[in-house]
Amino acid sequence: MTTEISVITCSHNPRPDYLKQVLDALKAQTLDPRRWEYLLSDNASEVPLDTAVDLSWHPRARHVREEKLGLTHARLCGIRESLGEVLVFVDDDNVLEADFLDQAMKIAKEWPRLGAWGGQTRPAFDAPPPEWTTRYWSCLVIREFDSDRWSNQPSAENTVPGGAGLCIRKSVADYYSELHATGKRRILMDRVGNSLVSGGDTDLAMCACDVGLGMGLFTSLKLIHLISAFRLTEDYLVRLVEGIAYSGVVTNSFRSTNGNVPVRKLSTSLADFVRLMIRNRRDRRFFRAVRSGKANALRVLQSKQ
Repeated sequence: MTTEISVITCSHNPRPDYLKQVLDALKAQTLDPRRWEYLLSDNASEVPLDTAVDLSWHPRARHVREEKLGLTHARLCGIRESLGEVLVFVDDDNVLEADFLDQAMKIAKEWPRLGAWGGQTRPAFDAPPPEWTTRYWSCLVIREFDSDRWSNQPSAENTVPGGAGLCIRKSVADYYSELHATGKRRILMDRVGNSLVSGGDTDLAMCACDVGLGMGLFTSLKLIHLISAFRLTEDYLVRLVEGIAYSGVVTNSFRSTNGNVPVRKLSTSLADFVRLMIRNRRDRRFFRAVRSGKANALRVLQSKQ
């Protein structure tokens, strides 16, 4: 039987209780397991996952291991090892609705001009979140919406799927892999150890537009994102916001219309200074984090020219 979907989980030292919920949700999928495979891509975990995690519940599950640390490397390993026509990336803290894979396959067939798509992500917090954190929930890949949307423009941010439950056609994933293999992605855009740089998933999704396809978001695709109390602390969110700001500049540079790195203007810096003065202490921390992330990205890009 043809492998229609490859489900890939990239993981580095996962929380056992979280990973159990992820796997339990995969066990409960309504899609016939003969139609999909499961790859657990172990990214240099201290305890090898092939000795700690039993995958015998699935007839087409297997362990793969990537010794080079970094989510990008683990993702590329999963792409390289996958056999499916559609790849579904399920993080080690993503709990899929029972019909997620069925819905992903339905969209793949009904929307042949889409190369990347995703859905809604609801949070499950370990502890009640502080009220002030709600404005930063989108940074934690929390996303709910009422209607489907799609576009073939990478600049249409409201149609770019997040990394949680990201569905990608194999042809798009292979194109993304080729960019890395040929040195066109010299700046890694994902987590490495404790780094909170992100954006590799966004770049992967936008590759759909690069090859003439589109991106979409669908209400029928639903999952729960498990969120620890640590990820709701001010220090963590400040680091996360800085990483996202950095990633945004780098990701946009990959598809720059003129190929030049943007230059920070003096007028922008002065406006930023005025805005900074009218914020409270917490807002100032986040504001500085955004500025720092963008500035660091510009320095890196200019050093690569």
